[in-house]
Amino acid sequence: MDKPAIIFGTGSLAEVVDFYLTHDSPYRVVAFTATGESVKESNYLGRPVVAFEDVAKEFPAGSHEMFVAIGYRKLNQLREQYCAEARARGYRLLSYLCSKTTHWGETQLGDNTFVFEDNTLQPFVQIGSGTILWSGNHIGHHTSIGANCFITSHVVISGHCRVGDRCFVGVNATIADSISIGDDNIIGPGVLIQKDTAAGEVYVAERTKKFPKDSSRFFR
Repeated sequence: MDKPAIIFGTGSLAEVVDFYLTHDSPYRVVAFTATGESVKESNYLGRPVVAFEDVAKEFPAGSHEMFVAIGYRKLNQLREQYCAEARARGYRLLSYLCSKTTHWGETQLGDNTFVFEDNTLQPFVQIGSGTILWSGNHIGHHTSIGANCFITSHVVISGHCRVGDRCFVGVNATIADSISIGDDNIIGPGVLIQKDTAAGEVYVAERTKKFPKDSSRFFR
């Protein structure tokens, strides 16, 4: 039987979450919610939008689960905040592991996690609450990813790594074996990390330079 669920958010991430839950989960999204000042329309994707302050009156916590679909704004702190508020209101926060993910069935997931398709999760991986793994990542064995992280796409996190809380890891980044990433790190696209990082650090790759000749000079 379908499990009734509420999605916190009305942006593009909420639309994507609704798609995956509808097509690949036991959940049936019955409503959306947002803070009162953010509610602009009474319906979204054909279902009601209810102010977060009032959502429990119409969709009680005892019979509905919730997913907080907020991206990496404020370095994931906004998602962390509303997850805490939803829990305080008594809601169980659902987690989603795509059926097209490769894993061994023993992955430890916290609540409000969302793992998209084509992720490879090797044995003994742990993923903290509120963390989102977009498509196509490799998470090595015995690696733990902290709470409220956002891992984009085609990221390689090698074995025996530890990623701290509220980290953002950009596309095509690579973290070598047995590395510890501090809390609140930003690891930019294409970055290679080969040593431990401290809390609050930011790493960016050198930008690709434009070649001085135009494309008409090639393949003649």
